[in-house]
Order: sequence, then structure tokens, then C-alpha cells
Amino acid sequence: MTSGTWGGTNGADRDDLLKGGGLIVIGAGLVCAINVVTTLMDTPDAARWEPLVWEVSSLIGLAAAIWIPWLAAAKAHPDELLAARWATRLHFVAVHIVGLLAYSVVHVGVFVALREATYAAMGADYDFSGFLSEFRKDLLSYLLHLSVFWTVTMVRQNRNEEVRPVSFDIRDGARIIRVPLADILAVTAAGNYVEFLLADGRRPLMRATMAAVEARLAPVGFVRSHRSWLVNPDHMTGLEPAGSGDWTVSLGAVEAPVSRRYPQALERLRA
Repeated sequence: MTSGTWGGTNGADRDDLLKGGGLIVIGAGLVCAINVVTTLMDTPDAARWEPLVWEVSSLIGLAAAIWIPWLAAAKAHPDELLAARWATRLHFVAVHIVGLLAYSVVHVGVFVALREATYAAMGADYDFSGFLSEFRKDLLSYLLHLSVFWTVTMVRQNRNEEVRPVSFDIRDGARIIRVPLADILAVTAAGNYVEFLLADGRRPLMRATMAAVEARLAPVGFVRSHRSWLVNPDHMTGLEPAGSGDWTVSLGAVEAPVSRRYPQALERLRA
């Protein structure tokens, strides 16, 4: 989650979790309220507190597990199913199988624990129906959550594209150098500075962190290929293995490392 990929821990992704997760929890809360009323009407002999415990505990379990489909949605986008490489397709399937199992285990584990504790406090016994029946319900919920998170992300990305900048201001001391984005080959860390490698050979410095520059350049297509490198895929002229799972990307006369710790960067560059 800290590898610098678009599904990591940057602010935009956290906003997707808050917005998408908020919509899901609100929608689930409305469904739970309807279920409580319906159950009380259909089974008047049941203890009036039981339907409330069932639905509230399930809603709390959902809220506790909502980060799992969010993270899986960020790590494996539907575009991977259309990729030419089977390894990419298998990655999509594997991520969501693990995500579904983890989501169901957390959801069920939380609501069962809450129900057992509440029933014990009321002097009653809770009879769990079994994981398999709940898993089938969680499968539909997981798919719904994925669709919500993918939609929220797509809306954000489309909004960002509508206001896509065409230049970047490099603050070199008191000077500001306005550079077209298309002229930036790569950005690399240089101590307390970052160095911009430009197509015309210039290498201006700016006092900033890689994380701050990445936050501005990643939305316009730049790729974090290494903890110390951001590269512009539009200038890629070659990609070669460098041993031990690492690669080297050629950007005209500039060569930049592609670390094995950034697998999604390698996928982006290969594509």
C-alpha cells in the first residue's frame, strides 16, 4: 500500500474509500431499517430486540470490512480482464478471490461476535446459521461494493481529465520555470530536492519531496517506477531486464530503474 501505485495510500484513493464506503454504508443502513420493520411485521412472536441486533451487527460488520473491496478494486481493475497477458488476468481473479474471502470472514466474524455477546447479555443463545449461507450473500455484496468503488474512481478520474494541466511550474530558487508536461522525461530524487530531466537536456532542481511531486504528476500519467524515480511513459523507447526482477526503462537518452517493488509500474510501461 505504500509502493506509490495508484491503489496505494494517496489522498485521492482515501477520498474514494470515504465517498464510496459512505454511500455503501448509508444504502446498507436503509436496507437494514426496512428489514427490521419487515421482520417485526412477519414474525410478531419474535423478541422485538432480535431483528435490531441482527441488522445492526451485520451493518457494523460491513463497515469493518468495507476497506477490503476498496483495496481490491484499486489493486485489480476490470481492464486487466482485457489484457493480452494471461498473468494479468490471473492477477485480477486472484486478487478478488482473496478479497471476497477476506471480506466475508471479517463481515461474518464481526457480526457473529456481536450477536453472541448481545444474546449472552440478554440471557439467550444465538444460533449461527453457518458460514456458507452467509458467504453466498457476501458474494453479491462484494460485487456491489466493487462496482460502487470503481464508479467513484472513474468519476474522479474523468473529472481530473477535464481539467488536465498542460504544464508544470518548477520552482528553482526564486525563479519559476514553466515546462510543458510533454517535455519532462523523468523526475528523480536528489537529497532534499527533486531533479527534473527535460527533453532539451536541462536538469533544473526544485526543493520538494518525491511524494509531493508524484501527487501532482501521477494524475497526468507519470509512473512511480522506483522510490527515487518518476517516469513519463510517453517518452519510453525501450524496456530491458536488469536482473533480480528489476528493469531499466529508456526515455530517449535517459535510463531510469524500474524496481520489482513496483509491479504495477512495470505493467503500465509494458502496456
